[in-house]
Amino acid sequence: MPGIGFPELIVILVIALIVLGPKKLPEAGRAMGKGMREFKDSINGEHRDDEKPAIKSE
Repeated sequence: MPGIGFPELIVILVIALIVLGPKKLPEAGRAMGKGMREFKDSINGEHRDDEKPAIKSE
Protein backbone atom coordinates (compact mmCIF):
# COMPACT_ATOMS: atom_id res chain seq x y z
CA MET A 1 0.00 0.00 0.00
CA PRO A 2 1.60 3.29 -1.05
CA GLY A 3 2.02 6.15 1.40
CA ILE A 4 -0.12 9.25 1.51
CA GLY A 5 1.23 11.92 -0.80
CA PHE A 6 0.47 15.61 -1.18
CA PRO A 7 -2.55 15.21 -3.54
CA GLU A 8 -4.17 12.66 -1.22
CA LEU A 9 -3.59 14.93 1.77
CA ILE A 10 -5.31 17.83 -0.03
CA VAL A 11 -8.32 15.64 -0.82
CA ILE A 12 -8.58 14.52 2.83
CA LEU A 13 -8.39 18.13 4.06
CA VAL A 14 -11.06 19.29 1.60
CA ILE A 15 -13.39 16.46 2.68
CA ALA A 16 -12.76 17.32 6.35
CA LEU A 17 -13.54 20.98 5.62
CA ILE A 18 -16.81 20.06 3.91
CA VAL A 19 -17.87 17.62 6.65
CA LEU A 20 -16.83 19.64 9.71
CA GLY A 21 -17.10 23.17 8.43
CA PRO A 22 -14.63 26.01 8.89
CA LYS A 23 -15.59 26.67 12.54
CA LYS A 24 -15.12 23.11 13.82
CA LEU A 25 -12.00 22.22 11.79
CA PRO A 26 -9.42 23.90 14.13
CA GLU A 27 -11.09 22.29 17.16
CA ALA A 28 -10.90 18.87 15.50
CA GLY A 29 -7.25 19.45 14.63
CA ARG A 30 -6.39 20.32 18.23
CA ALA A 31 -8.21 17.24 19.49
CA MET A 32 -6.39 15.01 16.99
CA GLY A 33 -3.03 16.54 17.90
CA LYS A 34 -3.67 16.07 21.61
CA GLY A 35 -4.67 12.45 21.04
CA MET A 36 -1.57 11.75 18.97
CA ARG A 37 0.65 13.39 21.60
CA GLU A 38 -0.92 11.32 24.39
CA PHE A 39 -0.51 8.15 22.31
CA LYS A 40 3.16 8.92 21.63
CA ASP A 41 3.80 9.71 25.29
CA SER A 42 2.16 6.46 26.41
CA ILE A 43 4.33 4.47 24.01
CA ASN A 44 7.49 6.21 25.21
CA GLY A 45 6.48 5.86 28.85
CA GLU A 46 6.41 9.60 29.44
CA HIS A 47 3.69 11.18 31.56
CA ARG A 48 2.49 14.76 31.24
CA ASP A 49 0.60 15.67 34.36
CA ASP A 50 -0.99 19.10 34.33
CA GLU A 51 -1.94 18.84 37.98
CA LYS A 52 0.52 18.43 40.80
CA PRO A 53 -0.39 15.82 43.39
CA ALA A 54 -2.01 17.24 46.47
CA ILE A 55 0.03 17.01 49.64
CA LYS A 56 -2.00 16.29 52.74
CA SER A 57 -0.86 18.02 55.90
CA GLU A 58 -1.67 16.27 59.12
